Amino acid sequence: MIKFSEQHLQTIRTHAENIYPEECCGIIFGYLASEGKTTVEVMPTENAWNTEAGAEFSGERTGESKKRQYTIAPEVMLQAQKQARDRSLSIIGIFHSHPDNPAIPSECDRLYAWQGYSYIIVSVQNGKATQVRSWSLDDTHQFQAESIENIT
Repeated sequence: MIKFSEQHLQTIRTHAENIYPEECCGIIFGYLASEGKTTVEVMPTENAWNTEAGAEFSGERTGESKKRQYTIAPEVMLQAQKQARDRSLSIIGIFHSHPDNPAIPSECDRLYAWQGYSYIIVSVQNGKATQVRSWSLDDTHQFQAESIENIT
């Protein structure tokens, strides 16, 4: 389970709508506890996907555009890790959007996901954020649906 305030979820939806028709992305900071993850901050980032980024990945989707692919620049991830550590937080997840597609992970999402993180996907249909779902990897590197709980 991952917990979000309505403000955090709205930040994700707004970023997804503003970046549409491309995929948006961002980092989720918070706490890990036995009862799940609790979000403290959502940090929208730039989608750094480009031809060079695609060359770093193997597979048939390396030529995809930002409409079907996302990546967070390594230097942004390193800075986020430092910020989290300095604030006694953890990076607990990554979010991204699926423009005009359901909020279900793609095979590429699965291949490049890291265990331990929640992956929030927001479906954006015709420029409007609709469904928001969370996923996490199991021990066999398959995505399993993860519940989202609202906090006040």
